[in-house]
Amino acid sequence: MSSVNKNAPAASGVYGLSNSAQWLYVGETDNIHAELRRHLEYPEGFLREYRPSGFTFELSPQESRLERQGQLVAELEPAGN
Repeated sequence: MSSVNKNAPAASGVYGLSNSAQWLYVGETDNIHAELRRHLEYPEGFLREYRPSGFTFELSPQESRLERQGQLVAELEPAGN
């Protein structure tokens, strides 16, 4: 959680969650920091079982977030999307 607090901005973009074996989920949000904290503090469904241990993000304006999320899902094939 401290890595999210230090590194994830409260800004618009896309993000990915992973563990040591695979990409778990790619999402989009207007607040990367808050969304990552929510996923890690209160994992739901799939993330509760697979427990993410890493994350990444890209800043992206609202109008292009969904398209970028789709590109990353197609490229990374996360297990939870």
